[in-house]
Amino acid sequence: MKVAVITGASRGIGLACARTLASNGFTIVGISRNIEPADPFSMTIKGDISDVESQTGIIDQIMCTFGRIDLLVNNAGVAPLKREDVLEAGVESFDRLMNINLRGPHFFTQAVVKTMLNNPSLKEKDDEQKGSVIFITSVSAVASSPERAEYCISKAGLSMSAQVYADRLAGSGVAVYEIRPGVIFTDMTAGVKEKYDQKIANGLIPEGRWGQPEDIARTVAALATGEIPFATGAVIEISGGMNIRHL
Repeated sequence: MKVAVITGASRGIGLACARTLASNGFTIVGISRNIEPADPFSMTIKGDISDVESQTGIIDQIMCTFGRIDLLVNNAGVAPLKREDVLEAGVESFDRLMNINLRGPHFFTQAVVKTMLNNPSLKEKDDEQKGSVIFITSVSAVASSPERAEYCISKAGLSMSAQVYADRLAGSGVAVYEIRPGVIFTDMTAGVKEKYDQKIANGLIPEGRWGQPEDIARTVAALATGEIPFATGAVIEISGGMNIRHL
């Protein structure tokens, strides 16, 4: 039994990851501010990942029930409540996004990885994978949007967090990966659907369609099940070709 912990698991990419990982044999622990017990979750925990002080208690609940954590999917994240030009956006919105999108996941990863490395059933087995961590970032980690600067900055920081953890943990038995979604149709993007429909029609995405949460979930499953070995620190963009530079 392998246990996958998914933050922001109640909807969108997080829920798609839960369903796909469950179909691949993982026991699923879903964490979200608004989540109810239901398939495919074996355990749900209502919690705010930005509340760093509560993270130890969350991990204790998981360990008391299952005794191990094999996979962490850092998916929880939010967009600005209001899109504002970088010259006008204030401190409150900036701090909110940093806390939820960067500070919380960074320190939750720290606590989970320590738990993985100290797992008594794996601690003495140097030849066995002790766990993996997947950061869900965004193409906005490298693509500027001046009307939502705080989101871009938070995702750029999370991308570097993934690299630092991958560097530190290389050879430890804990692999770390970053997945960068492109324009994915979720509740977060539903409010700008018309805008992006037009952008897609005008060639923003070479593959010519919206991304779906399942596109991200399938990549998560491939990494989690070892289908992409020898790849810790990899950055995988799932964006329908937005990363292609062309004239």
